[in-house]
Amino acid sequence: MVQTRSATTQNTVLVAVFAAVIAALGIVPPITVGVTPVPITLQTLGVMLAGALLGAWRGMLSALIVVVLALAGLPILAGGRGGFGVFLGPTGGYLLGWIFGAFVVGLLVQRWAIRQDNVVVRHLCVGAAAIIGGIGVVYAFGIPWTSVSTGLSLGTSFTGSLVFVPGDLLKAVVATLIAVRVHSGYSRLLDA
Repeated sequence: MVQTRSATTQNTVLVAVFAAVIAALGIVPPITVGVTPVPITLQTLGVMLAGALLGAWRGMLSALIVVVLALAGLPILAGGRGGFGVFLGPTGGYLLGWIFGAFVVGLLVQRWAIRQDNVVVRHLCVGAAAIIGGIGVVYAFGIPWTSVSTGLSLGTSFTGSLVFVPGDLLKAVVATLIAVRVHSGYSRLLDA
């Protein structure tokens, strides 16, 4: 019984800490580009890290907490945004995508990437997980919603999202380097 409470407490703390990391990355001001009404933020790095470090369910819960708090009106999104209106605007799909993106990153890292014996292959696989979940899944929610909410064609919304790719690839590299390093020193983190 004591171990169960300890594990539950540890999981709760880890989820809360990574929700705070995602929110804290919102302090960095968003970069607005003229091509799309969606700004560039650092918060997707937090989503990738939550999944890559905590695994599927805890990573997803971290992102979900941030999304729910933002929905409730807390100004924890980049630029001090929050509230229901943000979810109806062009960024709403990306925010919803954070939840599923963190889950996919975590699932791929937990079940496949971190289990690779060769360190180079492990880095490549964790990087692939961050790209698939943290970019692919998030964009799969964000691009169509941006199209719907702005009246832009799906093709224009897709083309506009390409401006995010270089920065998001850099975030995936950072998340990969951190995750592989942390898991090499604390291999039981995904077991909790």
